[in-house]
Amino acid sequence: MTDKVLDDISHRRYNPLNGSWLLVSPHRTKRPWQGQQEAPALNKLPEYDPQCYLCPGNKRAQGDSNPHYKNTFAFVNDYSAVKEEQQEYHPQKDAAGDGDDDIASLLLQAQPATGRCYVLTFSAKHDTTLADMSATEIIPVIETWTRIYASHLSASHPLRDAAARSLSEIPPNPDGEVEPAKKQQLRYMQIFENKGAAMGCSNPHPHCQIWTTSTLPEEPGKELAQMTKYHREHKGRHLLEDYVKVEMAKGERVVWQNDGFLVVCPWWAIWPFEVLVIAKRHVRALVELTSEERLQFAEAVQEVTRRYDNLFETNFPYSSGIHQAPLDCTEEEAETSWFHMHFYPPLLRSATVRKFLVGYELMAEPQRDITPEQAAARLRDCGGELYRKSLQ
Repeated sequence: MTDKVLDDISHRRYNPLNGSWLLVSPHRTKRPWQGQQEAPALNKLPEYDPQCYLCPGNKRAQGDSNPHYKNTFAFVNDYSAVKEEQQEYHPQKDAAGDGDDDIASLLLQAQPATGRCYVLTFSAKHDTTLADMSATEIIPVIETWTRIYASHLSASHPLRDAAARSLSEIPPNPDGEVEPAKKQQLRYMQIFENKGAAMGCSNPHPHCQIWTTSTLPEEPGKELAQMTKYHREHKGRHLLEDYVKVEMAKGERVVWQNDGFLVVCPWWAIWPFEVLVIAKRHVRALVELTSEERLQFAEAVQEVTRRYDNLFETNFPYSSGIHQAPLDCTEEEAETSWFHMHFYPPLLRSATVRKFLVGYELMAEPQRDITPEQAAARLRDCGGELYRKSLQ
């Protein structure tokens, strides 16, 4: 068990997954709050909104019409952050070798970034969320994530055979499949959801985004580097495999688990009720999940989102994202990858008080008040039926 003195004193904790430190200040939870408060999230949306560009049958911003889909629907984002085709960029160096220009090329670096962005709806219902859906209803979402990931893998990818097996097990989407980028092999796929206006979500219809890029982004890149380093330095052991063993043995940060996945408030959590969903066995990407594990993963996602909503009896905002093996990678990068999902929620004390990453956290290092152990205990107590079902 964690030394109880850490519940009362300021201290730093190390995050081995990205190599950073954070400050923990549990005594600050007693301070009064007179700052910004978020308005309570009221869930009084219609099941169908004729003005919503994600509802079945409606027109989107660019004029295309959605099919009358039943479960999930994926399409290329009408306002993608990266594009497949754009003007080529090649950094120019001064032929004369002028000193100032050499310094400028050293300090003012840029590289082109291309790719394709998708939007994926979770449900045809405008008024639902993952917390409202059953694990069985979440499975089509996971299957669609898997199909899109598999379709973007490089021809020489170490998981190509696993992808073929996975695709043979998963039924095709009756509302059509997305076509992968064909101009080039992309490097990474980031699947993420921003839920709630507090996290910048522009449309309440349940959906996520999938960005595929020609480069490896910073956060998964740092994690992959740390996992690779750990694997090399510890005789082939895996960082998250060892971490799962530690957390299961200690138990104090475990929120929930089944045979396939562990849900914890990680030792190094920055956000008040941050959660990490980790595969218990060495799964490197979605395509390596068995049909049983896809259900277990759906159960884990449902448990997290339902407990979040129950905690403050509100539509709990968060950003979540999956980290897995890159789309184009070496044997070592594939081997050291470990499938996991992050949940970063901003709420701190109630449905109206949120955490801000400002001041010291921007200028020095991240800081949190409530400890991960305290957060996990509160989330463990939030199981059971979704609170709003009793209000209907």
